[in-house]
Amino acid sequence: MRQNKDGSGGRIGRRALILGGTAAVLGTGAVLARDELSRLWWQVPGVDKPRVAGAVDFRDARWVAASSANWRRADRPADYSIDMVVIHVTQGSFNSAVRVFQDPGHGAASHYIVRKDGHVTQMIRELDVAYHAGNRDYNERSVGIEHAGFVDRPQDLTDAMYAASARLTAGICRRYGIPVDREHIIAHSEVPGTDHTDPGEHWDWDRYLKLVRRAGTTPA
Repeated sequence: MRQNKDGSGGRIGRRALILGGTAAVLGTGAVLARDELSRLWWQVPGVDKPRVAGAVDFRDARWVAASSANWRRADRPADYSIDMVVIHVTQGSFNSAVRVFQDPGHGAASHYIVRKDGHVTQMIRELDVAYHAGNRDYNERSVGIEHAGFVDRPQDLTDAMYAASARLTAGICRRYGIPVDREHIIAHSEVPGTDHTDPGEHWDWDRYLKLVRRAGTTPA
């Protein structure tokens, strides 16, 4: 669903014209790195990225849009590489998580929420940057997955939830070439600067990574 921004067949693409025009307007007095311009091109007035309403990146997910105040547009992995999955627990119900992610005053949202019965809701496209990790660098390079429940209630972490989440993470790792290990699939509590404790001591990492690896061997 991403367009060819650089053009082809020797023709100058629209993106190149936009970047060139932007640089000309800025003049020699302002120096912007080329990679920074590539991240900002979509902000030029009249330019928007091609998007399909309701499209999901995980085929088993249902789309429910988060408030645009809780994420920002990007073109990942073209502008920011994705090399990490961050695992969260909502500290609340599935419905309450959906509500707060739709609240523009909340200031945060994850790409996905997984329910106890294995249902997956996608609220932000993977190409966009979700405000989920509490760390700008980690937000830009990761996909965030919430799991409905509480960190002190192991009964909330059901077999169906583990299985669905593992399939979701396996697909993300396959799409972006992310290794299935604890350096690249991390807890929210492991993000530098965060004060969160999720997914908590009851999250079974050995079990989860085995399920992700197993799901990764199944054709998408």
